[in-house]
Amino acid sequence: MTNPYHKIASFQLWRRAVSRVEPFDINPAVNPRFQISSTDRVATAGSCFAQHISRRIAKIGFNYYCPEHDDSLSAEEAVKQNYGVFSARYGNIYTVQQLNQLFGEAVLGKEKHESVWKKGDAFFDPYRPNIFPQGFATELAVKEERGRHLACVRQIFEQSDIFVFTLGLTEGWRSQVDGSVFPLAPGVAAGSFDSALHEFHNFTIDETRSELFEFLTNLKRFNPGVRVLLTVSPVPLIATFEDRHVLTSTVYSKSVLRVAAQEAYDAFPFVDYFPSYEIITGSPTCGMYFEDDMREINARGVSHAMRCFMAAYASAEGTPAPATSEADEQYFSDQKKASEIVCDEEEIEKSLVSKLKFWGK
Repeated sequence: MTNPYHKIASFQLWRRAVSRVEPFDINPAVNPRFQISSTDRVATAGSCFAQHISRRIAKIGFNYYCPEHDDSLSAEEAVKQNYGVFSARYGNIYTVQQLNQLFGEAVLGKEKHESVWKKGDAFFDPYRPNIFPQGFATELAVKEERGRHLACVRQIFEQSDIFVFTLGLTEGWRSQVDGSVFPLAPGVAAGSFDSALHEFHNFTIDETRSELFEFLTNLKRFNPGVRVLLTVSPVPLIATFEDRHVLTSTVYSKSVLRVAAQEAYDAFPFVDYFPSYEIITGSPTCGMYFEDDMREINARGVSHAMRCFMAAYASAEGTPAPATSEADEQYFSDQKKASEIVCDEEEIEKSLVSKLKFWGK
């Protein structure tokens, strides 16, 4: 007697792939669709967790593509000004809707109704309010700087060989005039919330899928040779605007994003999915890859994910050496500077502490 399961691989069986394997040796990154050489231009974007991937890619010798840079700055000053955090200074791109609208603006020339926010005497870019925390002296300066930024973003979409995007959230704030999505609610870091102009929205699976498919279709048309690697951030929501527990909202958001990533993988042969979310949050790790706040990811978790990344995507020729335990420990030591991770979401907690009532309550 036989059955269809007789010939499945060991990684398809829980007992062989999980329960009989040490947690730090579990590797769900199997059957990658493509590999990455040291000459491939690798660009990154996404949520806070994407910064860990960006830094590690740069450290281990991949060709990390950052067209937005300033050679006149020292390395220390460049970090302060958010150069190299991602491939361009777009800040955190939490939702698929933000990514798709960025492509529309940089490549298709779409304009936004709301282009400048104000705080005190300074002016800010609504779509990356924390990139220039001191703000600009004039509205014109905001628009000129955004123009320079968009030129670099266009280069990323046009010239990247590998585009890594980490999906972070489904909750967002948007303009009621043209639907533009902001990384933060107006009034948190800059600007002012107006219920007649702004609204909260929690994107559904249909909306997320539609935006992701549109982005991928347009990106491939614009850059025929691009390959896309999707991941889902394992970092929980710092706050939810839904009238429910933040844990419940976190599971909803991550579930929607995981399904959208899977459906994109199924629909587009040039798209792959890397399971960093599963590596960090899976039950076998018992939460050991989270910091004490049970939200931030510690360096050992990032190292586990990147070992799996290297095993899956490093090609046989012309790639960096796989991560070693010594490299992991060095990275762990470096990452004691956890404050260097730029997370726009943290502005929500800061705003609550300082009594900014951006929710109108």
